[in-house]
Amino acid sequence: MRLVDHLDKGASLDPGAPCLVCDGETRSYAEVQELSGRIASALVADGVERGDKVAILAANDPTAFTCVFGISRAGAVWCPINPRNEAAENRDLLDLFECSVLIFQAAFAPLVDAIRGDLPGVRTLVCLDAQVPWAMGWEDFLATAGEPVDRAAEDDLALIVGTGGTTGRPKGVMLTGANIESMTAITLMSYPWPEHGERPVYLALAPLTHAAGVLCFPVLALGGSIVVMRQPDVGGFLANVAEHGVTHTFLPPTLIYMVLDHPDLATTDLSSLHCFWYGAAPMSASRLEEALGRIGPVMAQLFGQTEAPMMVSTMAPADHFRPDGSVAKERLSSAGRPSPMVTVAIMAGDGSLLPRGERGEIVVRGSLVMRGYFKNPDATAEAAAHGWHHTGDIGYLDDDGFLFIVDRAKDMVITGGFNVYSTEVEQALMAHPAVADCAVIGLPDEKWGERLTAVLQVRPGATVDPADLKSFVKERIGSVKTPKQIEVWDDLPRSKVGKVLKTDIKAQLAGQVG
Repeated sequence: MRLVDHLDKGASLDPGAPCLVCDGETRSYAEVQELSGRIASALVADGVERGDKVAILAANDPTAFTCVFGISRAGAVWCPINPRNEAAENRDLLDLFECSVLIFQAAFAPLVDAIRGDLPGVRTLVCLDAQVPWAMGWEDFLATAGEPVDRAAEDDLALIVGTGGTTGRPKGVMLTGANIESMTAITLMSYPWPEHGERPVYLALAPLTHAAGVLCFPVLALGGSIVVMRQPDVGGFLANVAEHGVTHTFLPPTLIYMVLDHPDLATTDLSSLHCFWYGAAPMSASRLEEALGRIGPVMAQLFGQTEAPMMVSTMAPADHFRPDGSVAKERLSSAGRPSPMVTVAIMAGDGSLLPRGERGEIVVRGSLVMRGYFKNPDATAEAAAHGWHHTGDIGYLDDDGFLFIVDRAKDMVITGGFNVYSTEVEQALMAHPAVADCAVIGLPDEKWGERLTAVLQVRPGATVDPADLKSFVKERIGSVKTPKQIEVWDDLPRSKVGKVLKTDIKAQLAGQVG
C-alpha cells in the first residue's frame, strides 16, 4: 500500500468530505486528490523517476502535506526535512538521501540559499508560497504538469527519515509502504475510533515531519479530517479541540504538561476526544494520572522509533484503568503491551532471550521494522544482529505482558558500583509538585565513578529546595538512586522534536566544572 493509497481510500468513501482543514480553509478529499495528481505530473515532467528522492522542507502546512501524496503518486520517495535543523544538518541529510528535488517554504529560503551551492545533486528547487529568484515558483511548477500520473513505487520504498543525529552523523531510515501499512493496521485495531459511520477528526499540532504526520494515515483511511496547526500554540490547541470536535490527537509529554498547566483547560469542552496519544519520550506517571483526571479517560500511549514507526507497543485508554474503573497506577510507567503484528523480546548481551521480569535490550520482529539504513550496510547489520531489530532501549516484560522501558542503554549511570537507570530517577523527581521537567545524567566523579546528577525545570511560580527534593526522592527509591547533585535551570535543551538533550546538559555541566 502506497502512502497515497490512504488518501485515495478516504476519497472513495466520500470525495466531498473535508480532508485538510487549516486557518478556516477546508480542502475536500477530491481537491487534495486533484492537487496531488498535478504535483505528481509536475514531478515527472521535471524528470523524476520511480525511486527518486524528493525532499520537503516546511512547517505544518496543508499544501506541503499534499506534496507527500504527490511524491507517492509519482512513485518517488518522500524525504521529510526538519525545519528546526541547522543548515549544515539539512545539507548533510539532502546529500545523504541523494535528493534531486527540494520543495520548501519561503520562510526557509535563507536556509536553502545558504546550502544550495553545496548540493550538486539537487537539480530543482521549488518554493511553495513566494517568488524566490533562484527557485521555481509554485504555480510555475504546477503549470508544467501534463497527463495524469499514478505509478507504483520502486521496491515499495516510501520514505527515508533521518535519525536525528544527536550522537553523530544521522542515518537514513528506509521505510516501505508495507511498514506504514502495518503501522496503520496496528493503529486501527489497537485504539478506539468513532462508530456508526462517524468520521475521526485528527488535530496535528506536533510536526507533520515526525509522529504527527504518520498518524494521519490511519485517519485518512477512515475518511477522517486533519486539522493542521501551523504553529505550536497550547491555547490554540485547546480551542481547536472544542471548535472542530477533535476525536484524536498526539502530543509529546512536554507539550501535554503545558496543556495541563494552561488556564483554559478547565473550561474547554474536550468531550469529543476518543484518543489522546502520548509518546516520543517517557511521560511522568504522576502527570499522566493528572491527565487522566483532567483531560479525561482518553490518554493512549504508543511506543516505537523511526526504525519501527510508532507502534512497537500500545496502551489504549482502557488499559490505564482496572476493571472497577480505578486508575491502574502500576501500569502508568509502562509502554503498554506489544502490539499485534509485532513480536517483542528482551535480549541479553550474548544474543540470548531473557525470561519475563529480567532486564535487557528490547528487540523487535515484524513487518513494522524498517528495510534498513540507506547506503549503510554496516549499521543495518548491527541493528539486526541475532535476527532481531535492536532498539537500544533497556526494559523488561512483566507477568501480564506489559512492556516497561527502563532507560536508553547509553543513559544508564554506574555510580558506586550500582547500575542506576535515569528514567526511574526522573519518574521520582517528576512526582514532586514543583517539578515541571527534568533530566538525570552521570558526571565523572573520583569517589562514585559517576555522580548521579539531576537538572530540573520547575513549574511557573514554584520554587524547590535541593535538600528537600533529595529527601523526597530518597523516600521513594532509596539513597543509591538519589541524585548527589541537583541543578535548577530556566529551561532544558531540547531536540527539534522536543526531546531533552542529555548530551548538551553533560557538556554544559562539564564546562562549568572545568
